[in-house]
Amino acid sequence: MSLERARHIDLHLHSTASDGRLSPQALMDLCHQRGLSCAALTDHDTIDGVEAAAQQARALGMTLVPGVELSTRWQGVGIHVVALWHGEARPPMTALLERLAHARHDRALEIATRLEKVGLENALERAREQSGGARLLGRPDFARALVAAGLVPDMARAFKRYLGSGKTGDVKVHWPTLEETLESVRLAGGVAVVAHPLRYGLTRRRLGLLLDEFTALGGEGAELISGYQNDDRGRDLASLLAKRGLYASLGSDFHYQGGALAPGTLSAAPRSQLIPIWQHPRLAPAFDGL
Repeated sequence: MSLERARHIDLHLHSTASDGRLSPQALMDLCHQRGLSCAALTDHDTIDGVEAAAQQARALGMTLVPGVELSTRWQGVGIHVVALWHGEARPPMTALLERLAHARHDRALEIATRLEKVGLENALERAREQSGGARLLGRPDFARALVAAGLVPDMARAFKRYLGSGKTGDVKVHWPTLEETLESVRLAGGVAVVAHPLRYGLTRRRLGLLLDEFTALGGEGAELISGYQNDDRGRDLASLLAKRGLYASLGSDFHYQGGALAPGTLSAAPRSQLIPIWQHPRLAPAFDGL
């Protein structure tokens, strides 16, 4: 299956296990309704929803590829790495996820403390109510808590006033380095993919440097297509990936219904000689039947 014809595959999706708004089961139902036959659940720094998603996918006759979107840092920039694998998550991966869980927990406590000082009483409990469960809290949960408390009219204002870069609730986290992250993925038998490389605001030169270091450290793929994107930039990205011998992945980065993107909502892949990620030798068994 070529990249240009892969309209039934989405390898970047989120559920309520992180900051998505659909349960893993409901997410698979929606993917099936939209004609997808293969999907990867890639929640932020957790695989808690993978088993439930896999069970529902099997019931629907779909293929579910285990995955996770890992928070990491490179030259002071927060970079996300999607890890995909076949079978069960191995200890190097679970150890990394434990480390990330602790980092997210500590950040949530600090965000709550800061927001209480600017008027959001019981900030942690309010954010937990907005999360709808026991998962790790993120900034969107605190943003919804600010809206519910009447401190801001909407989510956009919550980030602009309290949670955006440089604001009161912008708590920096010491995420694992790119090197540490890629080593864990490699030792776990997974394949590391740069998530949405065009969304970091990097110049073309710096993007090239990121891809160079990513490749040198054992990274093997990048998302050629992430939702809707400019065709010219997509073609240029294809050339950057081809120069480094990276596999090409694609995904919508879906989080919730009613937004700009739905599962399988992707710009057309540019013509290229790039090899699709589903043809990677370590991942091919996970995509059996495509």
